[in-house]
Amino acid sequence: MLRWDEPNTNLQPALRGMDAVMAESAPVAMSPGAAPEAALEMGASRIRVDDKMIINCHADLNQLVPFKYTWAWDKYLAACNNHWMPQEINMSADIALWKTPNGLTEDERRIIKRNMGFFSTADSLVANNLVLAVYRHITNPECRQYLLRQAFEEALHTHAYQYIVESLGLDEAEVFNMYREIPSVHDKAAFSLPFTQELADQNFKTGAAEADQRLLRNLIGFYVIIEGIFFYVGFVQMLSFGRRNKMVGASEQFQYILRDESMHMNFGIDVINQIKLENPHLWTPEFREEIAALIRTAVDLEYRYAVDTMPRGVLGLNAAMFSDYLHFIANRRCAQIGLLAQYPGAANPFPWMSEMLDLNKEKNFFETRVIEYQTGGALNWD
Repeated sequence: MLRWDEPNTNLQPALRGMDAVMAESAPVAMSPGAAPEAALEMGASRIRVDDKMIINCHADLNQLVPFKYTWAWDKYLAACNNHWMPQEINMSADIALWKTPNGLTEDERRIIKRNMGFFSTADSLVANNLVLAVYRHITNPECRQYLLRQAFEEALHTHAYQYIVESLGLDEAEVFNMYREIPSVHDKAAFSLPFTQELADQNFKTGAAEADQRLLRNLIGFYVIIEGIFFYVGFVQMLSFGRRNKMVGASEQFQYILRDESMHMNFGIDVINQIKLENPHLWTPEFREEIAALIRTAVDLEYRYAVDTMPRGVLGLNAAMFSDYLHFIANRRCAQIGLLAQYPGAANPFPWMSEMLDLNKEKNFFETRVIEYQTGGALNWD
């Protein structure tokens, strides 16, 4: 069975499109060390490892080496080794099952449609955040190298959802506009967008403690909450189809996507913890409580999504189980970034997900993790 490393480690404005965010993001104020138009200085000293920092670094960003954060480069290489493409996966069995009148129940069809609607725009929101908000403020070239690979993978995932939607003959307009039509999908997107909007503001730049906390909040919002909590109801639901030998093509694609997203989250948590290590003054008690409150809000939103996607439940799954699972996952995310558990004693009702994610062995860079990677072509169900 494929193993990959998942890391160890009351925003509710009206939803606006990313076109508005993009319009407001140019021209942009660059963070320290990030200005590409800076004049090249002849005879400048060669860069030293100690010159490098995750944020607010003035060292030359065009020089990839020497590496300071080898974990970032290792993740970039591993992500390249895990390369896959959606069209490599055979969808014929899924198409036949979907077209069979009694092949799937209406409850099962609802789950698939809802998840296509959520994920098809969620990965676009993540990609936009990387391009419009995060990349220019991360002032380390090996971390930027991984961010570029991640941005490609987010686009690849959107491609995968489009491939599934097209293969099954779903209404594309209905699916891709679901985040503007279905409250449970809309509310998660509305929660996410402000993180991007405040960093994409043309006047935003890091350097002051308050601004650096805003960047840290964005990273936690996307890597810990969106990719680490908001994706997991859908992951469980879609992977459960494959466990029952249904929608095996879509389930296989979601297993690849889960592998990628686990690495994204792992990288993000390492960046978050590195920023904390280099800037301990940012991790104040007030800021920690603010982040904990965001996580609790996210858990509530994701549970509402679980109820909406499966109001009556399907074989082996029901909404109440997801309440327990989300509490378990949230505690895990809190531990990964140094927060206290928000739901003490929460247990995992889906042990098969723990086996798939290898949760018992997962460790991030700061816990000296041993990583196992496997190329995309070797993926199969255990």
